[in-house]
Amino acid sequence: MSDAGSVAVLAERLAAHPRTTVLTGAGVSVASGVPSFRGMGGLWKGKRATDMATPDAFARDPAGVWAWYDWRRQQLAMCAPNRAHEVIASWSRSLDDFTLVTQNVDGLHERADTENVVRFHGSIWEVRCWENCDASPGSWWDDTAPLEAVPPPCPYCGGLLRPGVVWFGEAIPPDALERSLAAAECELFIVAGTSAVVHPAASLVDVARDHGAFTVEVNPDETPASGSVDLVLRGPAEEVLDAVEALGDRPA
Repeated sequence: MSDAGSVAVLAERLAAHPRTTVLTGAGVSVASGVPSFRGMGGLWKGKRATDMATPDAFARDPAGVWAWYDWRRQQLAMCAPNRAHEVIASWSRSLDDFTLVTQNVDGLHERADTENVVRFHGSIWEVRCWENCDASPGSWWDDTAPLEAVPPPCPYCGGLLRPGVVWFGEAIPPDALERSLAAAECELFIVAGTSAVVHPAASLVDVARDHGAFTVEVNPDETPASGSVDLVLRGPAEEVLDAVEALGDRPA
């Protein structure tokens, strides 16, 4: 893991209560047992996420796509927030101006009681009508209960529901993108557990740097963002963030 001096730099920055934004990716949830979206743990009946998480796949085989999402939902229901989620949730309550932008759809940040969360890629626990029927209340609604049928029907028009996530080939919801860009105009920007290859989320650290933010990467491996941030903390997010929080808890 990163040396104590580097950890102390971030702890000192946080102690000043700057306007802070954290961007998280799949690496933050690994310690909770969430399988990698792109790795072998994301395989289902020999198919990869990129084969299933598209509008075309749903149009061709809605039952097959929902079976995959039902399998993922059952996996996630058995997972619990880890120390990384807990530390970020603590920051969200203690810092004066805090935003979390998460690429994760697993809902673990919310289960850790994190405040001011922007779901960049939506939530696996939300649904909407595939047909966008006039009777459905708004765009998305919560549906955390186990599915009674696969694929689930829309309770308003009888058509199909779709998962409340951003699929490959779909645009980021305008509200989420607007809030994320606004949050990137901060004083401290921390990227934790993300590969920094999925755009437009990966470009948020560039926006933050262009606005004068002190930028930090927390990741066990080098990423495309590593060479451009002000501080790199090597190690799993749950270990690094716990170490930062421990320093912040020390009496002066």
